Amino acid sequence: MLNLADVIEALTGTRPAGVNSLLTESFIDSRLCIPGSMFIAIPGERTDGHQFVGAAFQKGAVVALVQQELNSQYPTVKVSSGMVLSAADLPALPFCIQIENTVLALQKIARFWRSKMDLRVIGITGSVGKSTTKELVTDVLSYKYRTLKNPGNLNNEIGLPLSILRLGPGYERAVLEMGFYVPGEIALLCEIARPQVGVVTNIGTVHAERAGSQDVIALGKSELVQSLPSAPDGTAILNFDDPRVMWMKEKTTARVLTYGLNPKADIWADHVEGEGLEGIRFTLHHHGEEYPLRVPLIGQHSVHTALRAAAVAFTEGMSWDEIIIALRHSHTQLRLVAVYTEVGALVLDDTYNASPESTLAALNLLEELDGRKIAALGDMLELGQYEQEGHELVGARAAQFAAELVTIGTRGRIIARAAHEAGMSDGNIHSFDTAADSVEYLRKTLKKGDVLLVKGSHSMRMDLIVNALEKQNE
Repeated sequence: MLNLADVIEALTGTRPAGVNSLLTESFIDSRLCIPGSMFIAIPGERTDGHQFVGAAFQKGAVVALVQQELNSQYPTVKVSSGMVLSAADLPALPFCIQIENTVLALQKIARFWRSKMDLRVIGITGSVGKSTTKELVTDVLSYKYRTLKNPGNLNNEIGLPLSILRLGPGYERAVLEMGFYVPGEIALLCEIARPQVGVVTNIGTVHAERAGSQDVIALGKSELVQSLPSAPDGTAILNFDDPRVMWMKEKTTARVLTYGLNPKADIWADHVEGEGLEGIRFTLHHHGEEYPLRVPLIGQHSVHTALRAAAVAFTEGMSWDEIIIALRHSHTQLRLVAVYTEVGALVLDDTYNASPESTLAALNLLEELDGRKIAALGDMLELGQYEQEGHELVGARAAQFAAELVTIGTRGRIIARAAHEAGMSDGNIHSFDTAADSVEYLRKTLKKGDVLLVKGSHSMRMDLIVNALEKQNE
């Protein structure tokens, strides 16, 4: 468990004598602090963590990292690289440690703590499927190893270091999702986490507005495989079915293990069958061996997620018998959730976020299910130069099998126009400005046996539709 001496050694380079206080957890949200924890005060766009140091101490935090003077309100010790401290130089707990930059300090502490951990780290990145892959990989590895994952969306320059600080000597594996907006970000995360295994899911258009293009996104994601140790110590697990991912093979000195639906991949699948909400069936192949599988993942596109988890587990020394058992009995919680309305219509709640790639996959799942199919689709944001094309692709696909299309937002109208041009009747297309505006129409039109897909970017608040329609248990 991280202790106060570790924090000071990471920040100064010298371990303080006589300092032994253990730190239970580390937080940037004072509301989450628990007795014995460390609070990191980070200035944000909307609020400044320095305003909540007192609240953190009231919750039981014993030390706070700050970068601003707090008017002597709390005992404070200023530290910098090269300082030599001992217990006699420190105030009584709780107190503040003042450094130049709290985010950089957090990263420095995480880097130090990772260096003390004898474990293997699996890094996961890609445009779509990172979180589900992280969950399933963790599930499968946990069959044999004590495994840590970064919770929720703690996958950036703040969240990933916080996750690393949760590591203790008992952990054998860490599975860390790595987010991306612009080149250089994943390189930083890898420099902190030091992964030995890197998994790349795919290269899509999400975040293209900030990154610029899919090629730039691919370059940024490739920082994961570039950071890996050379073979045989490092392994890059690459999607054979995505040319931009396979391009990364030339960017790494690690061993390369490929997965996909092509028999040329090292680990591949065929006979993929969707069973609706019951999961998927497929046959997994590896070096002439084949393993029939049924896994509780929704949608045929989820076969890639299962292959990634199998590839990681194989790399980490699990036998195929262990891998198959772990996959069959996984309890990975997918972001897509199925709920029912008062009249008995099925609602596929996929409202966490949206990109053209993930929306097309969700539409493919909708096609697998029985019943009259309705798609409620909102704006997909941060697509940059791919905005028009991405929304048009989704509209054309929805027109192929949806009986009705409901669109939300200004970009949603691009989906509507594309669906009309693909042959969907105007009478079956309904456009609204906001999610809330569409609820009454959907409530009136849904009947028992209907299937409604609800999907859009997080800020479109498509969850309001699901919340309004879901049957409430008395």
